[in-house]
Amino acid sequence: MRRFFAGFPAGLTAVALLLTACGAGPSRPARTPEASACDPALGRAFGAWAEAGFSGSVAILRDGAFECRAAYGMADTGAHRPNTPGTVFSIGSVTKAVTAAAILRLADEGRLSLDDRVGAILPRLRGPVAAATIRQLLLHTSGLNGTHGGDYEPLAPDAALAAIGRLKLAFPPGTGYVYSNAGYTLLALVVEHLSGRGYRDYVTSTVLRLPGGRTAGGFWDGSPAAPGPRAVGYLDDGKPGHRGGFAGPYWGVEGNGGLAMTVPDLAEWTYALFTGRVVTPASAEVIARAGWPRGDGRSETPGWVAFDRSVYGERFLSTAGGGGDVGHNAVVAWVPAQRRVVAIASNTATLSAEALLRAVGPALLAGRPLPAPSASGPAATPARGEDLAAMVGTYRLERGGEFQVSAEGGRLTVSATGASAVRALAPPGSEVTEAALRAHEQRVLALLNGQTQEGRRERASLEKVFGAVSGLTLAGTVAKGADTRTYVTLTTGRGPVLAWYAVNEEGGVMAAQIPAKPPALTLVPTGGAGRFRPDDPTGAGPRVEVAFEGRRMTVTGAPGAVTAERSG
Repeated sequence: MRRFFAGFPAGLTAVALLLTACGAGPSRPARTPEASACDPALGRAFGAWAEAGFSGSVAILRDGAFECRAAYGMADTGAHRPNTPGTVFSIGSVTKAVTAAAILRLADEGRLSLDDRVGAILPRLRGPVAAATIRQLLLHTSGLNGTHGGDYEPLAPDAALAAIGRLKLAFPPGTGYVYSNAGYTLLALVVEHLSGRGYRDYVTSTVLRLPGGRTAGGFWDGSPAAPGPRAVGYLDDGKPGHRGGFAGPYWGVEGNGGLAMTVPDLAEWTYALFTGRVVTPASAEVIARAGWPRGDGRSETPGWVAFDRSVYGERFLSTAGGGGDVGHNAVVAWVPAQRRVVAIASNTATLSAEALLRAVGPALLAGRPLPAPSASGPAATPARGEDLAAMVGTYRLERGGEFQVSAEGGRLTVSATGASAVRALAPPGSEVTEAALRAHEQRVLALLNGQTQEGRRERASLEKVFGAVSGLTLAGTVAKGADTRTYVTLTTGRGPVLAWYAVNEEGGVMAAQIPAKPPALTLVPTGGAGRFRPDDPTGAGPRVEVAFEGRRMTVTGAPGAVTAERSG
């Protein structure tokens, strides 16, 4: 099995998972005793979200004092070990905020200027990216596109430098925007070169040092490791994620991912950063100031995304990470006017940290009571097992595609195979146009047909694992907001393989899973006989209704209704 993730863009638009598979994650018990270390109103609200499926940790810091420091669910279901505020989570792409701070700290020390060209600092760097400035790398405007190595590919610094140098630019530096993990690895190589102490040592001994001398976390793989008990991440298929132990070298993720810490430490570090205790106040202002405009009230800043008042009525900055093999999702937001930090991490696919922050963030910003989850999740009324058993089976659409229906715990799970079935089960919302979906599919096909530099590498990698790829068939696209996944069935020497890819507008791989399970949706009864809706406590998922009558299954959503007949 090959499973590869290149990371999602930072910011609240990133969604770790769009659809929840059956059994995705562990059982969801009541909150742990540490959850009481919260303002009572906040504690009750987050407790309700825990009952709706959230497993992880929450920390809210205002003017340096905690309003909430709580944990919910299980860190390890096999060991019956609960999450606590002291549980360590991988923070994924939030690492970029730390790398950006390291660069600004070096600038404070007079070792570089943000307008220095990276090739002048790293004379062994070859290729067009050498002309990019440090500022352009920080803002993802260098033009770098594509990946320089896999997350768990042993990659030494020199090999990473050479691989990044071979990447083509999507545009001349400073003329556009494309999110780049490779760009932040290049920044880590700058830290490695200029600090004289190495990236890992400089970050943990200097940049992550909190007021009082304590260090905020460490690394998920390798040393110095983040101290403390770790949460096991549970992937969308319910299996445990990567728990650490990769022997390295780590330059596939160095600088762009790989750090880990507790959620309270993440909140404290963020507060220290923006109040001028990690970098100088002038550099903290550089980080907080809107940089490259991305539209919709968002701007890229070094390691963060700035949201203006048009989004939620209050200016804030955010960064997020997740969607990888660890199975964690982390998000942190800084609200300058309130001097407040909100940090959340999750370790299951059921209700991610980002989904929770999207649900409660507007109320937090406005000072309103937090909203309650919708009537779904574990608290939703389950159906009787004998009623559900009659609905289990395979349902085929006349025009191709099928639904596989299974039942467990009073809920149905429907998976979709084929483009028509996927579109019915996961219709695109108002955030994305049909033209954008079709364009994404064409970029994925171009990638897998080897029409780009990265595509040729990807094709060679696939054939190394699965044998010759002799055919590609689109198997549907799911999307919400900025996150789009196109499913493709590959005809290979080892048989058909289902995969999904998320690519940016320049055709660079943002995330992928090979092999993949078909997209699936967990359903709960609506109250009507044989009628079901998505098990979605945030109310942000696909808006569909599924009805069963005899041997027929009807899925109704924005595109209309489709009916499938049960086979066998």
